[in-house]
Amino acid sequence: MAKEELRNTVNENRAAKYKQVISKRQDLTIILENVQDPHNIGAVVRSCDAVGISELFIIHTLDCYNVQHKKVGKNSSSGARKWIKMHYFDDLQSCFNEVKAKYKKVYGTHLSSESVSLFNLDLTESVALMFGNEQLGISPEALQMLDGNFLIPQYGMVQSLNISVACAVSLFEASRQRAEKNMYDHSFDDKNSSHTEMFEWFEANHIDYIHKKEK
Repeated sequence: MAKEELRNTVNENRAAKYKQVISKRQDLTIILENVQDPHNIGAVVRSCDAVGISELFIIHTLDCYNVQHKKVGKNSSSGARKWIKMHYFDDLQSCFNEVKAKYKKVYGTHLSSESVSLFNLDLTESVALMFGNEQLGISPEALQMLDGNFLIPQYGMVQSLNISVACAVSLFEASRQRAEKNMYDHSFDDKNSSHTEMFEWFEANHIDYIHKKEK
């Protein structure tokens, strides 16, 4: 479908909503390593969209993921997946190469003597937050590639949070810090190539959704 036909299909109100959402997108992302439960992935996708994340990196180096899991992950994201680019990797180094080319820091959730509180991290800089497997956590290989480790302070008997909850807590702390610095107070810029490219991607996703409904 031609660009002009795309624009004619997306009404004015929807286009305005796209521009509003795009203007709030942040220099912030999430990396998931060997997360098994597709519902956890779906919940993470929803949290990412809520705080203005435009892409998500998913690594699977264990035999814990397949095409069916991807499909379920799509269903459990409540539609948010349409608005976030999903990058899949079966190689840790390839993922880190791509992430570090775009983001300045990569921090992972890991309990160690060197870990700092989530609330002491500067989450207003260009940053990726990494979360590991539900049972095993972040792999030793990935830990060597991180710029630092953090933990979420907890005060109960069980010092553990579900991966999707831990991710949501971390993302909304990042959102809080960014809101305090007015990092969401921007307008859509027609001269910003990242804005216009994302707008066209949103349009294309909308058209694809309409075509699938018509089948």
